[in-house]
Amino acid sequence: MSPQTSKYRPFPARPNPERSWPDQPLTCAPTWMSTDLRDGNQALFEPMDAARKLELFRLLVAIGFREIEVAFPAASSIEFDFVRVLIEGGEIPAGVRIIALTPARPELIRRTVAALAGAPEAIVHLYTATSPVFRQNVFGMSEQELTALTVDATRLIRELTAQHPETRWGFEYSAETFSATEPEFALSICNSVVDAWDPQGAERVIINLPATVEMATPNVYADQIEWMHRHLSRRSQVTLSVHPHNDRGTAVAAAELALMAGAERVEGCLFGNGERTGNVDLVTLALNLYSQGVDPGLDFARIAEITRTWERCTGLPVHPRHPYAGDLVFTAFSGSHQDAIRKGMAAQAGQAQWSVPYLPVDPADLGRTYDSLIRVNSQSGKGGIAFLLEREYGIVLPRRLQVEFSARIQQLADTTGGEITAAEIWRCFSGIYLEPAVPLELVSHELTAQGERQGITLQLRVAGRRVTLRGIGNGPIDAALDALGSPVRVLGYEERSTSGGADARAAAFVELAADGVPGSLFGVGLDANIVTASLRAVISGLNRLASVRPDIVIAHSLPQVVA
Repeated sequence: MSPQTSKYRPFPARPNPERSWPDQPLTCAPTWMSTDLRDGNQALFEPMDAARKLELFRLLVAIGFREIEVAFPAASSIEFDFVRVLIEGGEIPAGVRIIALTPARPELIRRTVAALAGAPEAIVHLYTATSPVFRQNVFGMSEQELTALTVDATRLIRELTAQHPETRWGFEYSAETFSATEPEFALSICNSVVDAWDPQGAERVIINLPATVEMATPNVYADQIEWMHRHLSRRSQVTLSVHPHNDRGTAVAAAELALMAGAERVEGCLFGNGERTGNVDLVTLALNLYSQGVDPGLDFARIAEITRTWERCTGLPVHPRHPYAGDLVFTAFSGSHQDAIRKGMAAQAGQAQWSVPYLPVDPADLGRTYDSLIRVNSQSGKGGIAFLLEREYGIVLPRRLQVEFSARIQQLADTTGGEITAAEIWRCFSGIYLEPAVPLELVSHELTAQGERQGITLQLRVAGRRVTLRGIGNGPIDAALDALGSPVRVLGYEERSTSGGADARAAAFVELAADGVPGSLFGVGLDANIVTASLRAVISGLNRLASVRPDIVIAHSLPQVVA
């Protein structure tokens, strides 16, 4: 890389003698607004279809979001129709406000209001880009012309929403590219918008100040927010919101400092999805508050399930080192780290305050187990488990199954005190996942078509007795769980071929979870037929869950065969 620093210039930070935000602690959670279904969706290789958007919407509601930007309805009929599905399908719970974004064009504003009409509560989100580069090079407008355009759009939204009194309306204005806008003009246009909407009584206007592109260090953004916080003319009628992007990799820090500087609301996405380097990561931001003893008002107690659902909906992976949610963030490979965690966990027993080296929060609070805290790798002389299974037996383990199984090999290594061979690893693997046939043993199965769904007849041995069960579902696994009536959740499913040629076998891996069982457990099935392998994996997982909670199989699933 040849130095080209002359092409760039430092961002002009302004003096702020009134600066007070560095001394302000974060003692309460902000209002959270998820832009996953709009900004996050626009940033995907393949935007989500309606089914995946609906699944993600339901997840956001379950987590606790009460403001969700669901679409850019004027952009396409797909976006418009999705908003109508939410409203007409009764998908919006009481207390949840859906939000739709619109530029300041009358025909697009009308389309946006039409999409939202009839919702219990809705916010029309207007934006105009305010920075000099946009005014001069993109719009060709003066400050006065852009202000007039934005004020006229605000008044039109006020007029159109008044025609739909069945909806409780809110209004949001984003001064897009705020962080690159002259503070005096940003203040002027925001004050003009608030005056044009003219909130009455307890009504508040949301003024959103995005770091559309991160321009400087987070303290500069905090200074900009504090200046606006101090100078907005109708501050008590404004909810001050921020929308940090992550171009410099400091979006979380910028959001935290902005809250210290007077912001009351944060817009972002789960796991930092969004345009370019992404929006602020609401998972990290919320759990940072949690780690400081502040209730974030969002429920991440099942972080693994949230992660898997998000990955399925977006088609994007969550990095194994992602804060709080990554598969490896509560795992130590280093011997010194392992020793500190082991001693810290021993000292933690019975203590009210959490204080364990290398663990900022208790993994159990996020639905994670302690099984993977301490693992071996190749540097410890006990690694290579996954490599040996693949090389010797053609079994390629999913990453999370590697985490689960490696803990058992660690126990074996501690017992033997010597080298663990591939044959010993395979015997251990078979004994845990493939061989157990108690309390359930699969004898045979038969699939039938049930319209667009899948029917199944299962022949099982249960506690030594042969039984026949029938079920229906979206596929063989869903139908089998329906037949069994077992209250488990499928978190993940993967299938692979173990070898080529005439002796090829299918390997199926299913990750299951159930209330009352910490974390999740894997089941594994091998068979020449992939459907049979999948069913064997389900039975394997249920048998393992039953060793922790027997009523998962016996009391709830099959009371008639044990009477």
